[in-house]
Amino acid sequence: MSTTCQGKGSWPELVGARGATAAARIERENPRVDAIVVVDGRDSVTTDFRCDRVWVWVNFNGVVVRAPFIG
Repeated sequence: MSTTCQGKGSWPELVGARGATAAARIERENPRVDAIVVVDGRDSVTTDFRCDRVWVWVNFNGVVVRAPFIG
């Protein structure tokens, strides 16, 4: 996470939560970001760093498997 980004930047407490619920909470806690749910092992994402994006990695059951953070 870059120190230049504003607002809350990581959500380790959401590991184990449902992806959609986690994404909604992230966007509520930091309205400057878009939380995007992606399936680990299936979806590919860009690797560029952006302060307005949080990848929410979930397993095939829709459960968060990595701590979401700005990037």
